[in-house]
Amino acid sequence: MTVRTRIAPSPTGAPHIGTAYIALFNRAFAKHHGGQFILRIEDTDQVRSTSESETAIFDALRWLGLDWDEGPDVGGNYGPYRQSERTDIYREHAAKLVASEHAYPCFCTADRLVAVRREQELNQQRIGYDGHCAGLDPAEAARRVAAGEPHVIRLRTPDTGICKIADQFRGEIEIEWETVDDQILMKGDGFPTYHLANVVDDHLMEITHVIRGEEWISSAPKHLLLYEAFGWQAPVLAHLPLLRNPDKSKLSKRKNPTGILYYRQAGFLPKAILNYLGLMAYRPEGDLEIFDFATMVSSFDFNRVSLGGPIFDVQKLRALNGHYIRELTDTDLLESLKSWLLHDATLLDVVRMSQPRLEQLADFVPMIAYLFADGVPLDPVDIDKAGKESGKAAEWIQFVQWEFERLQRWQADDIRACFERVAEQEDVKLKIFLGVFFRAFSGRAVALPLFDSLVWLGRDMALRRLQYAQEALREAGVGLSGKALKRLEKSYRERYVEEGGQDG
Repeated sequence: MTVRTRIAPSPTGAPHIGTAYIALFNRAFAKHHGGQFILRIEDTDQVRSTSESETAIFDALRWLGLDWDEGPDVGGNYGPYRQSERTDIYREHAAKLVASEHAYPCFCTADRLVAVRREQELNQQRIGYDGHCAGLDPAEAARRVAAGEPHVIRLRTPDTGICKIADQFRGEIEIEWETVDDQILMKGDGFPTYHLANVVDDHLMEITHVIRGEEWISSAPKHLLLYEAFGWQAPVLAHLPLLRNPDKSKLSKRKNPTGILYYRQAGFLPKAILNYLGLMAYRPEGDLEIFDFATMVSSFDFNRVSLGGPIFDVQKLRALNGHYIRELTDTDLLESLKSWLLHDATLLDVVRMSQPRLEQLADFVPMIAYLFADGVPLDPVDIDKAGKESGKAAEWIQFVQWEFERLQRWQADDIRACFERVAEQEDVKLKIFLGVFFRAFSGRAVALPLFDSLVWLGRDMALRRLQYAQEALREAGVGLSGKALKRLEKSYRERYVEEGGQDG
């Protein structure tokens, strides 16, 4: 048997450090066994998937050295490797499930589903689909489908009994079937959900081992049921522990920088990141803490995977990164600096931004220094005062942070429109509004053109700067408390998201 593993990110935002973590273990295991590592793009969310995000995934994983043997950009014998190019395959397999009565058409409207959920909440019942369409006569359901009635396809799940999941790391896991919903397999737009596409693709691409995060354990019964319905052999399942924030909550962009490209922009070395991600759940022989990818591959053993809640601590990563930097020769360090940001293409962009403001060449380095930093010195009182009313700056920063996370493109015009939109919603003059952000991003009241600077910094670094600003405001007593943040998030969803805000 040839070992084949995969990573299957969705191109719906910035490439996540958790994706690199899962990719590392999949690639290490495959290479240890002389097998193949596959990259598959799960882009069935047609509203949120973007080509920009897909390109960012390629760039981020390649920067880390996590190359793939097969994928959308390199080809292979099991393509296409974008799910949006495989819709006919999914529809064919969904039809087989309906024909064998392992799945059924569901005609419930969105209004009905909302009403069912509200009733379940009032009665303190388990939240989930109530099986309303599961008992429809197949011939009647087929007639309604043929008539063009809007519908989805749902998986038929057992009401009783226990699903036993063989997990490579955890042994046997038991989940009661009554807790498993009749999952939607094909959406009303004709695209599959993750669950159907994932199983069909893994089988057709001959994936032998599915190594993924533990958040997918609850989905395993649905996947195993699909394998059984199709008469296929399921791959080996192995669920890695979730990365966690220092407070032991699930790693999140609200508390930690999670974008891979932030770490590139901030000057972390790929080998330091891979070493640290490996430490999250693995120790080579001898309990080494400093090891490279080749060492991880040569010593890889499932029995050495730890299931403790790994804490992703940026300060510890910084210390490890410092170790690797100090191990470089002078020449290698110079080359690393050049390949980081100090190369002609990058510097030319900065020269163009700064030239209209230069009076002496000696002005150049102080003027641009904040663009090459991770964080900058911040005066929280100054940021707060720029908001004209105490607390407003923190609210505006939070709104922009949420809007940045949802932007589909990271271009100057889109960034400008984002600022203008929030300023209009908050009923504040744009000049006053932007004053807060000049200070938050650069530590200065006046700096290089804001929108062009943010394009240069990149989305991930921009979000990190906003995190730093919020931390500074909280430490100064003018930031958002936990309760205030919850209220603000509710207001944001009502005013920005539910009123037709841009999803990204």
